[in-house]
Amino acid sequence: MVTEAAGLHARPAAAFAQAAGRSAAAVTVRRAGTEGGSEADTREVPARSVLSLMSLNIRSGEEIVLTARGEGAAEALAELAAIAAPESS
Repeated sequence: MVTEAAGLHARPAAAFAQAAGRSAAAVTVRRAGTEGGSEADTREVPARSVLSLMSLNIRSGEEIVLTARGEGAAEALAELAAIAAPESS
């Protein structure tokens, strides 16, 4: 679940894309639980693209699905999950 107050917009999307870009893994993002939704709701976009991430219009409290394939996939997923849902102090 995305707990970042701004969702995945502007600054959080840029941090997300930069983190995905540091990994050799191919990472994609989509909104979770959109069965029966519109095509826009089911799109899977590359995590390295700020504009693609922002086009999903992910708000705080929404569930996302991250998929990573290739070398460093587990590490990339862990880093991206920490950006999407930072721990509160």
